[in-house]
Amino acid sequence: MCTATLTVVVGKLTVEATDTLSIELRPVDVDRLPAFDAGAHIRLNLPNGLVRSYSLVNPADDVQHYVLGVLRARDSRGGSSFIHEQLRVGDHLSISGPHNNFPLDETGERFVLIAGGIGVTAIYSMAQRLVSLGKRVDMLYCCRSREHAAWLGPIQALGIPLSLHFDVEKRGPPDLDAFIGGRGADTRYYCCGPSPMLGAFEQACARHGYPHAHIERFGAAPVNADAVATPGYEVELARSGKTVWVESGTRLLDALIVAGVDVPFSCEQGICGSCEMTVLEGEIDHRDSVLSGSERNAGKSMMVCVSGCKRGRLVLDC
Repeated sequence: MCTATLTVVVGKLTVEATDTLSIELRPVDVDRLPAFDAGAHIRLNLPNGLVRSYSLVNPADDVQHYVLGVLRARDSRGGSSFIHEQLRVGDHLSISGPHNNFPLDETGERFVLIAGGIGVTAIYSMAQRLVSLGKRVDMLYCCRSREHAAWLGPIQALGIPLSLHFDVEKRGPPDLDAFIGGRGADTRYYCCGPSPMLGAFEQACARHGYPHAHIERFGAAPVNADAVATPGYEVELARSGKTVWVESGTRLLDALIVAGVDVPFSCEQGICGSCEMTVLEGEIDHRDSVLSGSERNAGKSMMVCVSGCKRGRLVLDC
């Protein structure tokens, strides 16, 4: 992970599909940008003050530029709408270095990639990498319609077995059980898309007994309707010696900011990993979509934008 802040210039804006825009970012005053692995994302600091995370689409060995894919969200809070309506070629932007919460295990030989909507950004990057390594890849690309399928031509040009599912034509969700069935437990499975698709994917992999299943969300996971709001709790900051009280219904992130703690954050939905903090003591109420089950059980870190304390107190390494 690269933590440096970089200045880049917008080199090109391209309409890739209905409501999807690609942004080419070029380095300023340097020849190349930091290296990254397939599945990585960067944080974009927009001129309107918002910070948004977007997956890198270009091949991982191409660091002469970064290419991002941005879907115009219907409920945009100013991120994607600003990019689609106001960003221009020649604009200078500040970005983070690459982060990767969706790493590709390149040790396997067989891979199944499933993309839903704008989730194709990370999946397309993975497909390019795997093809360059000579791996066996099968891909399922699901979209609202053919007009909404960004990078469809370049994906088809990869020459891998590709199945397409367009909602307006199929009139229903894809049959993930049928697509992944019979492929073997040694295959690596990757899926990026909306929460309902990810839930169906995880269930299908579990039914088939596939251990190598990996997901990335681009939206927050559904909240358990039976979850009970936690009471207020105390947070000790081990290095500074401060103690912070978090009221019931208040996010830990907000309480830390009010207390003067410099916390990096971006998505505020528990999906990008920017606000991960090390936990030294306490029982964590995990609500993120970043940590694996084993990482949650270990209780060593948390995403402070959505997670909190089940009871008592937390001790954070800050």
